[in-house]
Amino acid sequence: MPSLLLIIFVTELVVQLVNTLGATTINDLLWRIYLTLPTSLSLEFAQQRKKQKEYLAVRHELKATSSQDEFAKWAKLRRQHDKLLEDLEKKKASLEAARTKFDRTLTTTRTVSTRGVQWFLPFWYSKEPMFWLPYAWFPYYVEWFASFPRAPMGSVSIVVWQWACTAVIALMIEAATAALVYVAAKQSQKVRQPVPAQSEKKDS
Repeated sequence: MPSLLLIIFVTELVVQLVNTLGATTINDLLWRIYLTLPTSLSLEFAQQRKKQKEYLAVRHELKATSSQDEFAKWAKLRRQHDKLLEDLEKKKASLEAARTKFDRTLTTTRTVSTRGVQWFLPFWYSKEPMFWLPYAWFPYYVEWFASFPRAPMGSVSIVVWQWACTAVIALMIEAATAALVYVAAKQSQKVRQPVPAQSEKKDS
């Protein structure tokens, strides 16, 4: 079952990547990508940023205006300031509600597509062999473990294949992380290494 083997491997890879990068980091990245799409929410976000610039400009001008010497101008700016602030608070609440809904949808989708698959496939295909071990190459207890819990003796079960994928992917991610840290440390040492000063020639 090569397709099922691949599905299990990809599922475990996604789970390990989510655990390594963090769900919050992934949600933030997808949220930024979503805001670049031509949707009503991205338009609302752009309007919110524009109104925020207007608010900051009015606030700066209000601070620079004396309420005693230029009361009429100050009062007008004050009304604009309060109106813009009220609109910003409403838009902020609306965007925060949209972000909360977005995160909830992502979390549900991610849980169903990863954790749900992790539990459902081993249960549904627990009796199906993923592939067969070479005949008489391994002792009985190895074949029994490889077929755990209900796959035919002499085969590798979906549960054992899932365990193997998880272990190998975790090792690969750990090795890649260690390699990146090592390279970054080497680059940092090169940057910090002082350049030797050229010796001045003495006049003979």
